[in-house]
Amino acid sequence: MRHFALAAAAVVAFGAGLAQAAPAARDAASTTGAIPAVTPTPSAPPPPWSGESGSSGDPSMTADAIRAAAENFHTCLDGLWPAAARRHISRATFLAATKDLTPDLRIMDLLDGQPEFTKSFWDYLDLLVTDARIADGRAMLEKYAKIFDAVEKHYGVDRYTLTAIWGVETNYGTLGGERPVLRSTATLSCVGRRQAYFRNEFLAALEIVQHGDVPADRLVGSWAGAFGPTQFMPTAFQKYAVDFDRDGHRDIVESVPDLLASTANNLKTDGWVKGASWGYEVVVPATFDFRLADRDRTMSIAEWAKLGIARAGGEPFPNLAARAYLLVPAGVQGPGFLMLENFRVIMKYNPAEAYALAIGHLADRLRGGGPLVQSWPRYEHVLSRAERLELQQHLVRHGFDIGEPDGQLGGRTRAAIREFQARVGQVPDGFASSAVLDRLRSH
Repeated sequence: MRHFALAAAAVVAFGAGLAQAAPAARDAASTTGAIPAVTPTPSAPPPPWSGESGSSGDPSMTADAIRAAAENFHTCLDGLWPAAARRHISRATFLAATKDLTPDLRIMDLLDGQPEFTKSFWDYLDLLVTDARIADGRAMLEKYAKIFDAVEKHYGVDRYTLTAIWGVETNYGTLGGERPVLRSTATLSCVGRRQAYFRNEFLAALEIVQHGDVPADRLVGSWAGAFGPTQFMPTAFQKYAVDFDRDGHRDIVESVPDLLASTANNLKTDGWVKGASWGYEVVVPATFDFRLADRDRTMSIAEWAKLGIARAGGEPFPNLAARAYLLVPAGVQGPGFLMLENFRVIMKYNPAEAYALAIGHLADRLRGGGPLVQSWPRYEHVLSRAERLELQQHLVRHGFDIGEPDGQLGGRTRAAIREFQARVGQVPDGFASSAVLDRLRSH
C-alpha cells in the first residue's frame, strides 16, 4: 500500500481553515517551474498523544502496547542498523538521523483515523472537491500550461488528473505537512500496527538523505511520512521520481516539472490508459441485482447497459467496449459509478475508493464538468468507527469471511453485507446503514 494515508493531513488542515494559503502561493508561483515557499499559518503546537487505545482493535494499538513500544524505541532503532548497512547507508548518516530521535506518539491517534476510510463518501467529497479548490486548480493549470504540455506529451497522463492529485493531497502544496519524515517513519517502524511496512519506508528515507536527493531538513511531510506537493512515500520517490527539468536533482519538493513528471511517471508505470476516463456516474435501477456491484466483477459497458445501467445526465458512453466494475457507495439510495482501469490505477496511488473517486471527480470539474447529477442520502446516520467495527464483528459471528475486523468497510465487507441483506429480505445493495447494523444486532 504505497500512499495509504496521504490525503488525511490535507483533510484535517483544510477543515481547520488553512486552505486560504493557496491563492497567495498561486500568485507568487513562477511560470519557470519553481514552487514558492509557503509560510505556515501560525497555530498552536500539535496536541500530544491522547493516551488512548486505537480504534482499529489491533493488539499493537492498545495504550499499553504503545507505551511499551515507546519505551523500547531506541532499542528498536538500533536493531535496524544491520538492514541500513546492507543498503549502504553509512554509520554516520544512521547515527545523525537516530541518536536524538524521540517517537511522535500523536501519530498513533492519526493512524486509526484516516478520513478516506472513516468518513462517508459524500462528506469526504464535500471536504476535497470545493469551489475554491476547483478555482485554484484551474489557475494552476493556466500558470503551468507549458509544463503540463510537456508532461502530457511525454507520459500520456492528462493534466486534470495530475492537478487533482496535487489539490487533494496538499491543496496545491500549501498543506504538505510539517513533520520530519525520518521521525514519522521511525516512529511507525517501532510503534503501532504497520511496523513492517514502515521499516522499509524509514530505510528508504535514510537512503534519500544518504544520496543527497533531498536534504534532511527539507524532508518534511505528513504524519505517514509522505512528502512533496503530491505526497510521495520514500519508496515511491525512489521508484518514480524523475529529473524532468534536468538540473541534476530529482526535486519533487520545489520543482514543478519534477513534481508533475514524477507523479505522471507513477501513474503511467502503474498502467494508466492514455486518453481514457477514470469512470462515469451512472443511474442504477432500484430493481437491479446489486450483488453484481463488486470490484472483482468486470464487464464491458455494453453489458452493463443491457442490465439497465445508464449514464447520469443522459449522455452516451463513449466506449462501450471498455471494461468496468460497478460501485454503489450508498447502495440503492445514492449514485452509482462505473469504474474503468484508470480508477484502479488511482487506487494504486491510494487504495481507498473514496480517495480515487475524489480525484476523478475533481479532475472532471477542472476540465469543465459539473457536479454529480444524483443526490447522496445525507439523511442517513453515518456509522461511527466503533459502529463499523461492531458491524464487522457481527458479520464474522454470522459466518462471513471479511478478514480481520478493522472498522474499514472495503469490498469484502460490502460483499458480506449484500449476502446478509439477501438472507433477511433486504435490498442487497451492500450499504452499511444503521438499519443493517440494527438487523445484525437482533438477528
